[in-house]
Amino acid sequence: MTDAHPPGPVPPFATEPPSLDGAPARRTGVPGLRVSRGDLRSALLTVLALALCGLAAGGLWIWLAPRADYRVTSTGVEPIGAAPSSELLMADDGVFVLIMAGLGLVAGIVLWLHRRRRGALTLTALATGMLAAGVVAWQLGEWAGPRPTRAQLADVGTTVTTGLSLGATAALAVGPFVAVLVYLIGSTLTSREDLRREDPQPEPEPGPLRPPLPPVPPPVTRT
Repeated sequence: MTDAHPPGPVPPFATEPPSLDGAPARRTGVPGLRVSRGDLRSALLTVLALALCGLAAGGLWIWLAPRADYRVTSTGVEPIGAAPSSELLMADDGVFVLIMAGLGLVAGIVLWLHRRRRGALTLTALATGMLAAGVVAWQLGEWAGPRPTRAQLADVGTTVTTGLSLGATAALAVGPFVAVLVYLIGSTLTSREDLRREDPQPEPEPGPLRPPLPPVPPPVTRT
């Protein structure tokens, strides 16, 4: 007579392979700050969006920067109306700095509130995008408000307008500096290493330590 007992219940397989010491294997790195394809795509879109914001910043610079009109005479150029201040050229830089500082403040706050993509890559994209926005605004302003040409200055009776120019190119660093400063202030106010980031697929919490599963015994056959 053969009495075959069914094998005992097979223990369920672990979702993660056990390590040598019995603990489930864990990935290394700071939780929530690993770079993924979504982070790279978001960083590229951030740089592109901020560069496009440079067009609006450049238009605002053209609108707000003070400029003066002159009439060309046989003896030179004479101001139309009240004589402009000697600080006219410095005012162009001052308006540009204020505009880029405001844009950097808004960009830093918006990206910090985007909790799903917080991290070093977002911070790098923020600085790069703000620098691109500054360059775009600078080039747009000088293109739309050029200086009078020699032919215009030689044409007696012509009215010319002072050009728009950035005297100190160091002003391009104001936007990235303000944006990064705002982002870093937000990170210092967060004590968690993951910057309270909301991951689309959060990692499972490590379970308690447990020994490796024993092998399943073969079925016992009695004769």
